[in-house]
Amino acid sequence: MGLGLFGGGVGISRWLHKCGAKITITDLRSPNELKESILALADLKGITYHLGKHWINDFTKTDLVVVNPAVPPDSPYLMLAKKNHIPLETENNLFCQLCPAPIIGVTGSNGKTTTAYLIAEMLKGIKSKIWLGGNIGGKSLIEKIHQIKDCDIVILELSSFQLEDLTRIKKSPHISVATNISPNHLDRHKTINNYIKAKKSIIYYQDKSDYAILNLDDKKIRQWSREIRGKTLYFSRHKHPCNGAFIHNNKIYTSSHGNKHIVSDISDIKLPGDFNQENILAALSVAMIFKIPPSKLASVIKTFSGVEHRLEFVTKINGVKYYNDSIATNPTSTIGAINTVSGNIHLILGGYDKQLPFNELAKVIMLNYQRVKSTVLIGATADKIKDALLKCGQRYIQGEIIILKAKSLTEAVFLLKRIAKAGDTILLSPACASFDMFRNFAERGMLFKKAVKSLKNK
Repeated sequence: MGLGLFGGGVGISRWLHKCGAKITITDLRSPNELKESILALADLKGITYHLGKHWINDFTKTDLVVVNPAVPPDSPYLMLAKKNHIPLETENNLFCQLCPAPIIGVTGSNGKTTTAYLIAEMLKGIKSKIWLGGNIGGKSLIEKIHQIKDCDIVILELSSFQLEDLTRIKKSPHISVATNISPNHLDRHKTINNYIKAKKSIIYYQDKSDYAILNLDDKKIRQWSREIRGKTLYFSRHKHPCNGAFIHNNKIYTSSHGNKHIVSDISDIKLPGDFNQENILAALSVAMIFKIPPSKLASVIKTFSGVEHRLEFVTKINGVKYYNDSIATNPTSTIGAINTVSGNIHLILGGYDKQLPFNELAKVIMLNYQRVKSTVLIGATADKIKDALLKCGQRYIQGEIIILKAKSLTEAVFLLKRIAKAGDTILLSPACASFDMFRNFAERGMLFKKAVKSLKNK
């Protein structure tokens, strides 16, 4: 149920087919919308597709329903399956039950993908084979389950949707990493407490031999420590944990039972932004468990340049820099981008409405009005963001910050080209999900880069 636009159902479909299952794929989207995912399954025979609508029989006359994480738990079709005693599963739950190797799980409102990649880089070279997957687009590991050995290490990025369902099988990763918590996905979870509860399930079923790695600077996550059953390591930009990683006097340290070791200088970090310092500290805390040599860790810090669509430098045209931060699907992430990019900024904001408040983002823009010179609003939340901006003070009405609306992302890029001056930065950091106009954040980021590169020919 739910083939998905980002390849979400492809891996599990291929694995089930290999297992000999008779598969029906059902999705509310049309075949045209799902063409890439369907094409990825074109070599498999015998798959039935019910697209554009759901059929009742698919949920009452079947042996198993494998549910895409994006499907809401209160879906009437899932209720129908339960009523007919049809078991429900998810790819992530199946993988976690079948995986013979220890799992490192990474979650958080922001930074989880970068942290997962950093951990993978830091662990490269140890005797165990490293597998990276989970909520990372195109990184399904279920197809590879027969290749994974008990001496390997699996790194999974885990969303709140996946973790919410993981409680059903009462499993948590061997090593659980929590980067930060800020309001997100309230269209699904309804309240911030429900969202935190879903995230916290990453530690619920750990035992004494397991590890929890927590952000000491995040008040909500710091409170989880009282519920930890195993060992706890902390990371912090401001405090000095006895066990974990921290920054002091512009140097990066690891600490084991109070024994401190300098790993690197923060000037060596290639990734921009304070939030990326936190991601590095989180990854270092994991690397400590595996006793990775400091020289290897320092090398990763100096060379790791980031993941696509995450405050990604695109190009410079006529002195104007362009950054693609399409992964910024909540206001907190966009605030981090604003605080990271130096000089004058022209923002592209807006997208699918996850029912998140924009008050704090508007306040940050207002406080930075001397740098944030203009905003172009797109998508379903354009009016909502505009209202939040206007409520933050008369200076917007006086024209000190230009507020424009565009019908498309490409139009937004062209509008800002006319406004931006040499030395300025045009930043796509939408603070919203992409589903109102795009299949996913990656498609949004790719279109932005395409529009920017087309400016060179104009």
